[in-house]
Amino acid sequence: MKKKNIIPKNYLDKIPSRPDSIEWKQDTEGIVTLEIKNTGWANKIAQVLFKRPKVSYIHLDKMGSFIWSIMDGKMDITAIGKQVDEKFGKDAHPLYERLAKYFQIMDSYHFIKWVEAK
Repeated sequence: MKKKNIIPKNYLDKIPSRPDSIEWKQDTEGIVTLEIKNTGWANKIAQVLFKRPKVSYIHLDKMGSFIWSIMDGKMDITAIGKQVDEKFGKDAHPLYERLAKYFQIMDSYHFIKWVEAK
Protein backbone atom coordinates (compact mmCIF):
# COMPACT_ATOMS: atom_id res chain seq x y z
CA MET A 1 0.00 0.00 0.00
CA LYS A 2 1.38 3.33 -1.03
CA LYS A 3 1.33 6.15 1.51
CA LYS A 4 -0.11 9.43 0.36
CA ASN A 5 1.60 12.66 1.29
CA ILE A 6 -0.99 14.41 3.35
CA ILE A 7 -0.21 18.09 3.62
CA PRO A 8 -2.14 19.83 6.38
CA LYS A 9 -4.08 22.84 5.19
CA ASN A 10 -2.98 26.15 6.62
CA TYR A 11 -6.30 27.94 6.84
CA LEU A 12 -4.76 31.19 8.11
CA ASP A 13 -3.29 31.98 4.69
CA LYS A 14 -6.50 31.30 2.80
CA ILE A 15 -9.06 33.85 1.64
CA PRO A 16 -12.65 32.80 2.34
CA SER A 17 -15.70 34.06 0.49
CA ARG A 18 -19.43 33.51 0.67
CA PRO A 19 -20.78 31.41 -2.21
CA ASP A 20 -23.41 33.11 -4.34
CA SER A 21 -25.55 29.97 -4.09
CA ILE A 22 -26.15 30.43 -0.35
CA GLU A 23 -28.77 32.95 0.64
CA TRP A 24 -28.54 34.44 4.10
CA LYS A 25 -30.28 36.90 6.36
CA GLN A 26 -29.14 38.89 9.35
CA ASP A 27 -31.58 39.80 12.13
CA THR A 28 -31.60 43.01 14.17
CA GLU A 29 -29.21 41.48 16.73
CA GLY A 30 -26.68 40.60 14.02
CA ILE A 31 -27.34 36.84 14.02
CA VAL A 32 -26.95 35.30 10.56
CA THR A 33 -29.17 32.51 9.25
CA LEU A 34 -27.95 30.61 6.21
CA GLU A 35 -30.59 29.20 3.86
CA ILE A 36 -29.26 25.98 2.35
CA LYS A 37 -31.31 24.56 -0.52
CA ASN A 38 -31.39 20.77 -0.45
CA THR A 39 -31.05 19.90 -4.12
CA GLY A 40 -30.00 16.78 -5.98
CA TRP A 41 -31.61 13.42 -6.49
CA ALA A 42 -30.77 12.05 -3.00
CA ASN A 43 -32.34 15.09 -1.36
CA LYS A 44 -35.42 14.81 -3.59
CA ILE A 45 -35.90 11.20 -2.49
CA ALA A 46 -35.42 12.16 1.18
CA GLN A 47 -37.94 14.99 0.79
CA VAL A 48 -40.57 12.64 -0.63
CA LEU A 49 -39.97 9.56 1.51
CA PHE A 50 -38.84 11.07 4.80
CA LYS A 51 -40.49 14.51 4.65
CA ARG A 52 -37.14 16.32 4.70
CA PRO A 53 -37.29 20.08 4.11
CA LYS A 54 -36.45 21.68 0.77
CA VAL A 55 -34.48 24.37 2.61
CA SER A 56 -32.39 23.96 5.77
CA TYR A 57 -31.80 26.96 8.02
CA ILE A 58 -28.43 27.17 9.76
CA HIS A 59 -28.28 29.70 12.60
CA LEU A 60 -24.78 30.95 13.38
CA ASP A 61 -23.69 32.19 16.79
CA LYS A 62 -22.57 35.78 17.41
CA MET A 63 -18.96 35.25 16.45
CA GLY A 64 -19.80 33.07 13.45
CA SER A 65 -22.33 35.66 12.30
CA PHE A 66 -19.76 38.43 12.56
CA ILE A 67 -17.22 36.41 10.59
CA TRP A 68 -19.80 35.54 7.92
CA SER A 69 -20.79 39.17 7.51
CA ILE A 70 -17.20 40.37 6.95
CA MET A 71 -16.09 37.57 4.60
CA ASP A 72 -15.72 39.49 1.37
CA GLY A 73 -13.24 37.42 -0.60
CA LYS A 74 -10.51 40.03 -0.09
CA MET A 75 -9.31 39.40 3.49
CA ASP A 76 -7.38 36.33 4.53
CA ILE A 77 -8.18 34.60 7.79
CA THR A 78 -5.40 36.43 9.62
CA ALA A 79 -6.99 39.80 8.74
CA ILE A 80 -10.41 38.48 9.71
CA GLY A 81 -8.89 37.35 13.01
CA LYS A 82 -7.71 40.88 13.77
CA GLN A 83 -11.25 42.20 13.35
CA VAL A 84 -12.68 39.37 15.46
CA ASP A 85 -10.13 40.14 18.18
CA GLU A 86 -11.08 43.83 18.13
CA LYS A 87 -14.79 43.04 18.44
CA PHE A 88 -14.77 40.08 20.88
CA GLY A 89 -11.45 40.46 22.69
CA LYS A 90 -10.59 37.65 25.09
CA ASP A 91 -13.93 35.93 24.43
CA ALA A 92 -12.51 34.89 21.04
CA HIS A 93 -9.33 33.29 22.41
CA PRO A 94 -7.60 31.05 21.51
CA LEU A 95 -8.35 33.09 18.41
CA TYR A 96 -6.60 31.46 15.48
CA GLU A 97 -7.24 27.92 16.66
CA ARG A 98 -10.95 28.74 16.83
CA LEU A 99 -10.90 30.45 13.44
CA ALA A 100 -9.11 27.52 11.81
CA LYS A 101 -11.69 25.12 13.25
CA TYR A 102 -14.59 27.37 12.20
CA PHE A 103 -13.35 27.50 8.62
CA GLN A 104 -12.62 23.76 8.57
CA ILE A 105 -16.22 23.10 9.56
CA MET A 106 -17.64 25.63 7.12
CA ASP A 107 -15.46 24.16 4.36
CA SER A 108 -16.54 20.59 5.15
CA TYR A 109 -20.19 21.58 4.57
CA HIS A 110 -19.28 23.62 1.46
CA PHE A 111 -20.65 26.80 3.06
CA ILE A 112 -17.65 28.83 1.89
CA LYS A 113 -15.52 29.06 -1.21
CA TRP A 114 -11.83 29.88 -1.35
CA VAL A 115 -10.41 32.74 -3.38
CA GLU A 116 -6.92 32.50 -4.81
CA ALA A 117 -4.49 35.04 -3.34
CA LYS A 118 -3.20 37.54 -5.85
